[in-house]
Amino acid sequence: MDFNTDKFHKLVHYICSKCDDQSTLGATKLNKILWFSDVLSYINWSSPITGETYLKRQFGPVPSRILATLENLQANSLITVREANYLGYAKKEYISNSEPDISVFSSDEISLIDDVIGSVTQKHTARSISDLTHNDVWEMAGIGETIPYESIFVSRLGEIDEIDVTWAGEQLDNRVA
Repeated sequence: MDFNTDKFHKLVHYICSKCDDQSTLGATKLNKILWFSDVLSYINWSSPITGETYLKRQFGPVPSRILATLENLQANSLITVREANYLGYAKKEYISNSEPDISVFSSDEISLIDDVIGSVTQKHTARSISDLTHNDVWEMAGIGETIPYESIFVSRLGEIDEIDVTWAGEQLDNRVA
């Protein structure tokens, strides 16, 4: 997958702009909105929105370029990032300082992103959305390792049996023939 820096920066800015209530968006939820937007696009259209690489971190997949992107957006005065106290915990808040340029996104992508933003910010806590990303592939990866988009298709790993081996052999035979 090719990473699109411009699209990733604009996606982060767009997400920040859509969350007027800063209490609904912190670092964990921002990372999960980015992850789910990319993987759901991958599922629906065989291609992620940004092509970003996601790494295993303590609370789930995190975009590898998120810190550099946030710094860039702040340096260009597009967003402000500030520390806040939320229920006794330190929390990042993201405030958009301008309207984002969404011309790089299709209407289908905007619709998907808006659905993800709504679900993550309104139906989940940071903890519950993190738990949702902890599947078997995430559990097996080491901290800092890449979590591939394809991992979204794995809900539970299991033992390979004779049926699986026969199926794989048939698939190989069909491709070689």
